[in-house]
Amino acid sequence: MALKGQKTKSDYMEWDTMQTLILKLERDGEYKFAALIASGCFLGLRISDLLQLKWSDLIGQTSLTVKEKKTKKDRTLTINPQLVEIMERIYSVLEPNPEELIFVNRFGTKPISVQYVNSKLKELFTQYNIKGQYSSHFMRKTLGRRVWAMNEYSEQALIMLSYLFGHSSIQTTKTYLGIREQEISNLYLSV
Repeated sequence: MALKGQKTKSDYMEWDTMQTLILKLERDGEYKFAALIASGCFLGLRISDLLQLKWSDLIGQTSLTVKEKKTKKDRTLTINPQLVEIMERIYSVLEPNPEELIFVNRFGTKPISVQYVNSKLKELFTQYNIKGQYSSHFMRKTLGRRVWAMNEYSEQALIMLSYLFGHSSIQTTKTYLGIREQEISNLYLSV
């Protein structure tokens, strides 16, 4: 795990793998991280914005407006019904105060830290034998790869993702999603 402030490279996760992981985390009582991975992969928010979410932001809602910490811009997102279903399942087990932060620390005083998230993800992925280099960034990248794949790897999908992620160019989005690296790797494998 990198020190605070250092840049790390994070892989994305295949969508089916992510959904299976959420079910395993729920089964094993890791509700906070099941909720984190689900909301991160379905919403595509940065970790700093995810950690500010309250239960009432997602339970029974169809949209969410957040003020992004990094850009200071307001952003409205449509909440996928699958995410609502996952969050309601977890909410019914935990029975928290709806105005409570979803990802609160053990003292109930503030959000968990990004460093804790990254450390716990590493631990969980080792436990569940998930190979790769993952940090909290994997959730946004997973959404990006899913959108790109669902739109047949089109340039239009990259344009929309560039807008969604707030990137200055499609090239930035390609780099962010590791698309060029994959294309080069596939080139070597095709020989």
